[in-house]
Amino acid sequence: MRLTVLGGCGAWPAAGQACSGYLVEYDGFRVLIDPGYATLPRLLESVAAEEVDAVLVSHGHPDHCSDLNPLLRARALGDAPPAALPVHAPPGALDAVLALDNPRMLASSYVLYELAPEAAVELGPFRVDTWALPHHVPNAGLRLTAGGRTLAYTGDTGPAAELTELARDADLLLAEATYPERVPDEDAPYLSSALDAGRTASRAGAARLVLTHLWPDTPPEPALEAAAKEYTGELMAAGGGLTISF
Repeated sequence: MRLTVLGGCGAWPAAGQACSGYLVEYDGFRVLIDPGYATLPRLLESVAAEEVDAVLVSHGHPDHCSDLNPLLRARALGDAPPAALPVHAPPGALDAVLALDNPRMLASSYVLYELAPEAAVELGPFRVDTWALPHHVPNAGLRLTAGGRTLAYTGDTGPAAELTELARDADLLLAEATYPERVPDEDAPYLSSALDAGRTASRAGAARLVLTHLWPDTPPEPALEAAAKEYTGELMAAGGGLTISF
């Protein structure tokens, strides 16, 4: 399995960066997870729009899904439009993004499927298991398994016992870590810190931890130092262009 980070900023894309966006590949099948702000140009540097095989969206905040619109435009308006793209998201999560254009223009470019908590989805060689995790809007934690390898992704989430199950023995845990050590009180039920992510990775026995959704224009070192207080495995911060094969 291979993970390519298109962006790892939370909230908005800092200069020269992109928000949440991840390309996951196995055996030639490509899954795009969370096409947030500014991720499409990063994607197109290595993969054509029509070469994406499926899209998974954890939740409906625009820093996780806004670039679905230009991705669908690129597929629908190209010289040889490909088959409709399977797009999986929590119910209603993509209503705003899909309403940006005349529905008829993009109607043949995608098929929308609802992600149901604790249900499994088959995408090519991938099995995708989902968990409902706490956030300001419905958020799906995602666990992708293929060829005996597992990637776990939290989306954006507050503290939840389900996170340990989501990340159990994962080869790679991609975890939201908006703040290094302390989430402000008003957001504490809905967001995580790098310290939280390190604790989850340690409890779950994850082999690698990648911190993502860091606050824009903040250096990764404080987040890495905080996570390392709880987690002693392979640790890194998500940045555009980071590629990991496992």
